[in-house]
Amino acid sequence: MDINDLRSIVTVVSLLTFLGIVWWAYGMKANRKRFDEAANLPFADEEADRQETGRSGKAKGNAS
Repeated sequence: MDINDLRSIVTVVSLLTFLGIVWWAYGMKANRKRFDEAANLPFADEEADRQETGRSGKAKGNAS
């Protein structure tokens, strides 16, 4: 076994690992709810801050 065989094996293992991660992230429907909740975590702090200070979600003078 020379270095090129080892490189080939590492390449194949890396590809299989990558495909496994992609399948886990996008292929499993059970993870969707958990990922959606995690994606909204940064906004949860803003909601809590607004409730503590009694401010609404819209800023005054905002054109949008």
